[in-house]
Amino acid sequence: MKKRQKAIMWLCLVVSFFVVPYADAFEIGVRGYLWLPDLKTADVKTIQNGIEGSYMDAKELLGLGKKMNFAGEIYGGIGRHHGSIMYTTAGFSDNTVLTADVVFNGVKFSKSTNVKSDYSYDMLDLKYQYDIINMENLLAGFSLGPILQGKFVSGELKLNSATTGDQRRTYNSVFPMVGVGAHIGLVANLLEARVQVTGGGYGSDNYSLEGLADVSVSPLPFVDINVGYRIVKIFVDKNDFKMDQFFSGPYLGLTVGF
Repeated sequence: MKKRQKAIMWLCLVVSFFVVPYADAFEIGVRGYLWLPDLKTADVKTIQNGIEGSYMDAKELLGLGKKMNFAGEIYGGIGRHHGSIMYTTAGFSDNTVLTADVVFNGVKFSKSTNVKSDYSYDMLDLKYQYDIINMENLLAGFSLGPILQGKFVSGELKLNSATTGDQRRTYNSVFPMVGVGAHIGLVANLLEARVQVTGGGYGSDNYSLEGLADVSVSPLPFVDINVGYRIVKIFVDKNDFKMDQFFSGPYLGLTVGF
């Protein structure tokens, strides 16, 4: 028992040795976002059983557009090191009458057919930032550093008509990304701003670009309200599937952190 107590004591001393010097710079918290992205571009093409599909502009042809989406984030940091896990889920759906013939998933949807379309995706983003410049202890703090990011995307496009039934195509992609992030303390801890820009992938055929910028105000201790803008571009080109999508729009966030 005494050996266990000594081991626990030494462990506490070691942890304190590394943590105490950064106590003022330690942070942990959660954020929730309501994001209203506009589907600027949503071009999709499929090949099924050797049948080459139409290169569809889903936004124009299928009438997909704005819809409120949700994102949640867990973040933490100590000293110059910051990490976060962010999950975003989104979905778009509409009914439209086709103005041209469409071939999707090897099936033809004829002109003038009423089609119900559903497009959904989930994104999981893991980020790590190291502050090369760190002046957060000043009244108007400032930090700047590189970001390493891994983006995991899963999506599905489904078309349905009375004659074809459900036709759907799913995809999964992983993108290694790099970028830069900056944080500015405008009025001590009451008003702050941040900017993040990242991008990367596998050459010119499979890549993702992302950026966000927001301003936050702290009306209560440990609570921030965020107002910002986020853009996401994803391009996937596989043997039987091609997709080019671009989302952008404002968001409102609530942060609870310590």
